[in-house]
Amino acid sequence: MLLQVINVLYVLVAIAMIGLILMQRGAGAQAGSGFGGGASSTVFGSRGASNFLTKTTRWLAVLFFAISLGMAVYASKTARQGQAQAKPDLGVMAQQPAVPAAAPQVPSAPAQPAPAPVQPAPQAPAQGQ
Repeated sequence: MLLQVINVLYVLVAIAMIGLILMQRGAGAQAGSGFGGGASSTVFGSRGASNFLTKTTRWLAVLFFAISLGMAVYASKTARQGQAQAKPDLGVMAQQPAVPAAAPQVPSAPAQPAPAPVQPAPQAPAQGQ
């Protein structure tokens, strides 16, 4: 149950990071603001949202990597614990061959020797020719 909650939190942090990164301005956006880019009319003020978005993205990235590291350690520990108890996975090689259902035994007739091959009789020469 706890692992499912952590997975949901992990996905939500990733989606929030994507959204915040897409909302930030690129490095070239500062060049256009000198020519009346309208930076003073933003919701976050004339400075823009750079501080808020940068700090929030930074903490979400730290949380994202911490969750990733925690899940990796957890998976490693559970794999080591289950390794001694579980049999190795052999895939198709582990399957038993299919044994056909036993057919009723029918007594076989005694083997008879094969008849000798019949050779054609030599033909006598035709008389009168």
